[in-house]
Order: sequence, then structure tokens, then C-alpha cells
Amino acid sequence: MLTGQIEIIQASAYLFASILFILSLGGLSSQESAKRGVLYGMAGMFIAIASTILGLLGKGVGADAYTYIGVSIAVASVVGIIVARKVEMTGMPQLVAILHSFVGLAAVLVGYGSYMDHMEKMLDTNFALSHGGAEHIIHLVEVFIGVFIGMITFIGSIIAWGKLDGKIRSKPLILPARHAINGLMLSACFVLGYLFCMAGTVDDGMLYLYIMTAVATYIGFMMVMAIGGADMPVVVSMLNSYSGWAAAAAGFMLGNDLLIVTGALVGSSGAILSIIMCDAMNRSFISVISGGFGDTPVASGDGPAIEGEVTATNHTETAELLKSANSIVIVPGYGMAVAKAQYPIHDMVQKLQKQGKKVCFAIHPVAGRLPGHMNVLLAEANVSYDIVLEMDEVNDDLPETDVVMVIGANDIVNPGALENPSSPIYGMPVIEAWNAKQVIVMKRSMAVGYAGVQNPLFFKDNTDMLYGDAKDSVDKINAELM
Repeated sequence: MLTGQIEIIQASAYLFASILFILSLGGLSSQESAKRGVLYGMAGMFIAIASTILGLLGKGVGADAYTYIGVSIAVASVVGIIVARKVEMTGMPQLVAILHSFVGLAAVLVGYGSYMDHMEKMLDTNFALSHGGAEHIIHLVEVFIGVFIGMITFIGSIIAWGKLDGKIRSKPLILPARHAINGLMLSACFVLGYLFCMAGTVDDGMLYLYIMTAVATYIGFMMVMAIGGADMPVVVSMLNSYSGWAAAAAGFMLGNDLLIVTGALVGSSGAILSIIMCDAMNRSFISVISGGFGDTPVASGDGPAIEGEVTATNHTETAELLKSANSIVIVPGYGMAVAKAQYPIHDMVQKLQKQGKKVCFAIHPVAGRLPGHMNVLLAEANVSYDIVLEMDEVNDDLPETDVVMVIGANDIVNPGALENPSSPIYGMPVIEAWNAKQVIVMKRSMAVGYAGVQNPLFFKDNTDMLYGDAKDSVDKINAELM
């Protein structure tokens, strides 16, 4: 009787947690409701963990199990708090990538454990009779797919973390006939999957599972290594999707409905985000995961020659330009994150607004190294949400804009994306900063962006370069605006 009541309570709690997770995703769709969305997600996860532990009561689990669970939760909580407090906003892409790897590794370990437990139970005649045939094969397929997706997610996320953290080169690693090799590896996994399902003993099944894991390791490694740094925002969202499907696969293996629902939500939302990011770069999802973008920078002789000369300005002239302007658009990029310039930029915006200037931010979907990276940085500096606009909301107004300040951005304001068919970023929607009356580009040097191509914006007559650290430069401009 008690077992039945616990199952009803657990099922109800799972349903409520699923609703909270859906509300969480809905809240994360806009800056204004993002905090509420995070709280929904936290509440849902707390309910999910509590109800899962409650469900163990009906299964006769010993007291030692609760001790292990409690210690694990305590240790994980402490580690999570320390990491969350220690990591800087510039390190968020790396943190997200490495967290995805944990989900993949969990799916792999659950797969191994589920297979060994299932095969051990199959030795029981009564269990074999009730769980044999199609149900047995279905469970083995779930295990095989879960381990396959999990291992790709695990290895791919580690490589993504290494690229984002600068420990692995950002340029793509392109092997000869890589597509043919990957196709051969994938075909081998189908064969291994058949042999795994037909294995008569645990040892044989584990052998095929080990081989498939090695093959999946290679696929995950080469898939992300072949993707260049310019595509890393898409890679992060793609791995987010993979981690969701890995979690869903683990849910099938464990017979946990909530894990299936949660994994499906994460997997589908990550896939949708990846598609949105690809649309923002005018590239197909297949072309991104195929890799190779950014392998060879466009030579200076390719396409039309860049005309004009680079002119430099200083902080005093920039401040005077801002004082005389009525409308100002700020375009942030990863350089702003590296310099931690969002705080003085917030102060600069307040000073300009007090002088009656119209100021807003133009955010490109792939600015930074993580989807929404710039939005998070500006929110951290308490920049008002209502002046943080998307690219499409700003481009049409740029011809009437007095000054555009480009802070640490490069490829997302490159005119070559619209004007140079030979450019690797041709067709990518960009913020058309050059249409403004005056452009100030804040960079440390004339170095190219992740796409490896020169930016004609720097050579235009209405563009001046303000060299130096972005935070230091904005601090000096603020001193002039007093």
C-alpha cells in the first residue's frame, strides 16, 4: 500500500517538476524574465531530486544508500558553489562546455551499469521470461545509443573547453578524407550495435560496448577538432543539445520519465538554438558540424582590394565626438569580455544619458563565444535591458546614427560579409556599423578576427581606430566626459 502511494506522489512530483522546467525555458527566452526562469529551474531540480530519493523508499533500499546519496549531493553542492563563485564571466563558455561533458560521462556510466545489471537479472529465469524478446532488445538498443551519444558529448565537450580556454588551437584540424573516415566509423557502430544486441554473454556484450566507446571517442574528438574558433558559439549550443539527448537516453535506460522529459527539453532547445545561430551566420548546421571553417585565411589578393587608410584617434577626441553626438550605438564583442570593460561602459552610458544622448547596444547573435554572452555581461554590469537591442532592431536606424562604438568586435561588423563574395563569411548577417556617420573601433591591434580575414571597416573614411585595452580606454573617455 505504501509503495503504491509513494509511486503516485513521485509521479505527481515528476509532472510538477516537468512543468517547472518548461516554465524555466520560457523564462530564459528574454532578459526581463531570465531570473524568474532560473528560479523555476532550481525549484524543478530540487523537486526532481527529492522525489527520486523518496522513490527509493518503495524499493527497499538500505540506509547506506541514503548516506552515499547525501554525501554525493553535499560534495557536489560545495564544488558547484565554489566554481560558480570563482569563475569569471569571460570563463562562462568554458564552464558551460565542461559541464556538458559531465552529462555525457554520466550517460556512459549509466549505460555500462544498466547493461551489467540487466544482464545479471536475465540470469533469473522469471525475470528473463517477463523481460525477454523485444523488451530485452529495446533495452540493449537504449544502452548502446545512450553510451554512443554520451561518449561523443563527453569527448566533444572536453575539446570545446580546450579550444575556448586556449589550451587547444582554435583552427580546425582537417584530416584527408575525414568525411569518409567518419562515415566508415559510423557504419562500424551499426555493425557493433547488431553484434551487441545478439551477444550471448556479458563479456561478449561488454567487448562490443568497449569497442563502440572507442569509436565514439574518435568521432567526438575529430568532430569538434575539425570545427574552427569562429563556429564555437554554435558548437556550445550543439553540445548542449547532445547532452540533452544523452540525458534522455539515460532516462530510457533507467525507466525515469522525468529524465526523459528533461533531456528532450534540453536536446530540442539546444538544437533550435543551434539552428538560430547558424541562420545568424547564414550557414547550414551540416556545414558547421562538418568543420573546416577558418582553416585558411583569405589571402589579401582575393576579392576586391581594400581601399582607404587606417586612421587612429585618441581618448580626448573620442570623448569630444560623443559630447557632440545625439545618438550613439555600442557594438560589444569578445574583446569587451576579455578586458572586463562592461562596468566602465555602464558608467559611460549613464553619463551620456544624463547629457540627453540616445544610447543603445547592438547585439549580434554570435558575438562572444557563447549564445547570449554579451547580454549576460551587460546584465552583470546592470545595463538596462530596454537599451540592449538585437541586430535586426538596430541596422535600419544606423544611417541616422551619429556614432557607433565597436568595442572588441571584428567579424560581426565586417562589410566583406555583404560585399565580398570570396570572403568565407560572405552572406553572414552583420551589424552594418559603417552606415553610421562616424565609427570608433576600440581594439588592441589590427589583428584579424576568428574568421581570419581583414576587416574593410577599419579602412573606411568614417572610421577611426582607438587602440588599447578597452577598459582602460573607456575609463579615460569617462574622465573626459566629466
